[in-house]
Amino acid sequence: MLFRSYFVDEYSVGRTPNPCVVCNHWIKFGKLFDYAASVGAEYVATGHYARLTPAADGSPALRRGVDSGKDQSYVLFGIPEELLPRMMLPVGEYRKAEIRALASKLGLRVADKRDSQEICFVTSGKHDEFVRARREADLSGEIVTTDGRVVGRHPGIERFTIGQRKGLGVAMGEPYFVVRIEPKTCRVVIGRSEDLACRELTASRCNWLTDVGSEPIQCHAKIRYNSPPVPAVAELQGDDRMRVTFDEPRYGVAPGQAVVLYNGDRVLGGGWIDSPTT
Repeated sequence: MLFRSYFVDEYSVGRTPNPCVVCNHWIKFGKLFDYAASVGAEYVATGHYARLTPAADGSPALRRGVDSGKDQSYVLFGIPEELLPRMMLPVGEYRKAEIRALASKLGLRVADKRDSQEICFVTSGKHDEFVRARREADLSGEIVTTDGRVVGRHPGIERFTIGQRKGLGVAMGEPYFVVRIEPKTCRVVIGRSEDLACRELTASRCNWLTDVGSEPIQCHAKIRYNSPPVPAVAELQGDDRMRVTFDEPRYGVAPGQAVVLYNGDRVLGGGWIDSPTT
């Protein structure tokens, strides 16, 4: 119920939710650790493609998995730092093909299991229908260009995310993308690729897996699970907020997604994107 409500609420206010990250933080590294403590288990092991290795001071450092195509360190940024010594990530040192080969050798039925592609509780794969079935409010509205020209209407803002090109429902004669979603008016603003360019973003509810100090952090920042980390500078704004400035513009920065900071292959921490800035 928690994830369904979060999922619906985020889309309803024009944000793009990431329920898999929330699930990891609340269930796998929240409730599961509580249960482990209740039965006296010293460690909790999961099948995430990420690694834990000692840092220079001997403390555990969360790092990207060996298989860059399957790396899941991004979704683990919100783990409480104090839980790292109790975590085990045994598959992070292997590539996915090696794990499948080991499973096959052991006779495990999951050796040939297809990779999961959809959100587990949206079995139809149609998230907009899932949201509409659970919201009484009418979230339909106008589709407008960045200069304010009305070019169409849409059935609900839950159908859209920043950077989306397909399924806009209007023919513009050239590629147009979702640039902004305005929840108060239910307007979806579309524009050309260059209108998506973002040099900065702000993020809140930050979590740190190491002491990052108070000075600006030279790092690589990742704005979506399937996007590469790129050079950036993060400036802390209190305990749980930061501003991230990219060396080069990024495209498709979506409020509601996570921004995760890396030093090499080490996860420093991250936060939830509030707003991009051109």
